[in-house]
This record gives sequence, structure tokens and C-alpha cells, in this order.
Amino acid sequence: MTTRNLEATKLSIDGHIATVTFNRPERLNAVNDDLRRDFNLALDELENNDSVWAVILTGEGRGFCAGADVTNMRSRAEGDEAAMSQQRARAAESGMRRFSPTPAPPVRIRTLPQPVIAAVNGVAVGMGLSIALSCDIRVASDQARFASIFIKRSIMPDNGATYLLPSQARPGVAAEMALTGNIYDANWALEKGLVNKVVPHDKLMEEAMAYAETIAGNPPIGVRLTKRLLYRTNLPALQQAIDFEGNYNNLVGQTEDSKEAVMSFLEKRQPVFKGR
Repeated sequence: MTTRNLEATKLSIDGHIATVTFNRPERLNAVNDDLRRDFNLALDELENNDSVWAVILTGEGRGFCAGADVTNMRSRAEGDEAAMSQQRARAAESGMRRFSPTPAPPVRIRTLPQPVIAAVNGVAVGMGLSIALSCDIRVASDQARFASIFIKRSIMPDNGATYLLPSQARPGVAAEMALTGNIYDANWALEKGLVNKVVPHDKLMEEAMAYAETIAGNPPIGVRLTKRLLYRTNLPALQQAIDFEGNYNNLVGQTEDSKEAVMSFLEKRQPVFKGR
């Protein structure tokens, strides 16, 4: 086994199976610039490694991924004009690529040659939910929790959630999650079709590895081409959803309610929204 410890992501390769682990446990693996960079570096390495035939994606500690790191939004919420101008510039420049010069994590996962099994060990909310849903197979610990929490922060669903949720579950389920921001347990997620299997927490990696070993036991070229076929017609729709989400987030980010949503979260109080 070889292990590469990046700053915010770990990459281990054992035979034909790789494990990518988000490694910001103190923040429930919330995505900041470091985690995004290191995740992309890990996927770059796997994309060019023909000896890796299956990938497991999980999180260190109690969380799978708690979405975007909201503490990074403080400057926007406090009215830092330079930060807001920079955000608007990134949104305008990105065009087909959302806020980042590299594809969004769900697009990278869907275009990775190897199948990806999400081992959802804890909370998967916001961007974390989008990342989990973009994986090919999802195994959830009985301690996992799921939420499209965006609306609670006055953020539009992003990273393709508006495509991934209704394509994975019924439209009504997607609307319930997106419009309420409620948190749901793993058995609810299984019932609604968001995960393939729920297992006891201490059996999670064992079950994810079983899926990976089964996939890695199949002819690797056939597996890669099968994955490509599964998403051949869907990738443009996923990217289009990300583009629309970016435009709408740019609009809502300029509202007073957006500032209030972030500040109330940081100050641990109930928000007071005014509809402007």
C-alpha cells in the first residue's frame, strides 16, 4: 500500500483500489480552497493511473463533507467590497465552469475513468451532498446524515444539486430537501433512493471495499467504458445545472438576506429575513 498525505486530502492505493479521504475532521471536512486543491490533485493522479480500477471516497472523523466552509463567507457577509468584487469577477469569468477554473467536484467524479464508491461516514450536506450523489455507488453508515442545507444559508443549491437530486430521487423528494433544508437520516436516504445501502458504522469501509473489489474483479477497460456510457448523455445536463446555479448564486449573494443568513450562522442565532 502507498499513502500520500496532502494537506487536506489523503490518497491511499492498495493493489487496484484507491481510497481518497477528505482530511479536515475538525471542520467535518468542509470544503475550503486547500481541500478543493488537494482533492483535484488526488483525482489528477488517479486519472492517469491505469493500475487503479476502483476508488473509494470517504471522510476522516465524524463527517463525510459538511459542504462549503461557511466561515470563509464572513468577509462577504460583513460587506468586504474587495471580497465581493472578487467573487463577482470569478462568477463572470467562469462561464461554463462555475466559480472555479477547474471543473466542479461532481463533474470531476463523473468524468474520472474509474468508478467511485462513496463511503458516507457522517454528515453529507450542501456541497457534500452533491459530491456524494455524483459518486457511482453510495454506501452509508447508519450514522450518516443528509441535507440540501443551501437554503438555510440563503445560497442556491450548487455543484449540480439541482440536477443530481431530482435525477437520483423523485422530484418531490428533491423539492422537499431543497426547499426545507431539513436533515435526514441514512434510512430515510435509503428509502428515497439516495444511497444504495446502509450498514452499521463499523462495517462501512468493509462494505465499500466489497463493492470496490467486485468492480476491480471485472475487466478494467470494460468497466471504464461502461461508466463513460452511463453518463454520456447526462454530463452536459449536469454542467448546465452548475452554470445556472452559479448565475443564481451570484444574484442571491447580493441580497441583505444572504448577509443575514451567514452572520446568523456564525453568531449562532436565529436569522431574521426581510425578503430583500
